[in-house]
Amino acid sequence: MARANRQPSLDAPRGRSGMLQRSPQQSSDRFGRFSEAFARAMGTSGFLIGMTVFVAVWLAWNIFMPPQLQFDPAATNFTLLTLILSLQASYAAPLILLAQNRQDDRDRVQIEQDRQRAERNLADTEYLAREVVALRMAVNDFADQVVTREVLRTELRALLEKLDNNPEVDEGATR
Repeated sequence: MARANRQPSLDAPRGRSGMLQRSPQQSSDRFGRFSEAFARAMGTSGFLIGMTVFVAVWLAWNIFMPPQLQFDPAATNFTLLTLILSLQASYAAPLILLAQNRQDDRDRVQIEQDRQRAERNLADTEYLAREVVALRMAVNDFADQVVTREVLRTELRALLEKLDNNPEVDEGATR
């Protein structure tokens, strides 16, 4: 029965599965998303307030508590706190730079797409301008041949006068 479950189905992709199959691109993308989330979180007021509270509590504990309860005494210039903040900064800087690089890559792609869109819009605009010019030229070529309302009325009045003056034409039309 376990063997039947291992057979590939049509809705599952072919190939190996497991930890060895994962591509490095997914891993780097996951790490990139993590770095962006980390950089985004570090830029919030909540992070700054939280870090300030953490340092204030750390300093207050190690200044006001009895010496036997202090784990980073003021006599050693808060060496452990300095080490922790340095470690945090040493990891934060490259993660922030990685997040900025990823944003630059996205911006580059967006700029390229905007440029292509602008080129298409320009080509469409030029095409439409050529079509409008062609239509104007066609209208100007046929402007002499176009019958206006006044020309049509004049022609109809002339025909009516001709019919009124020639009764034979009128009788032939009624027969």
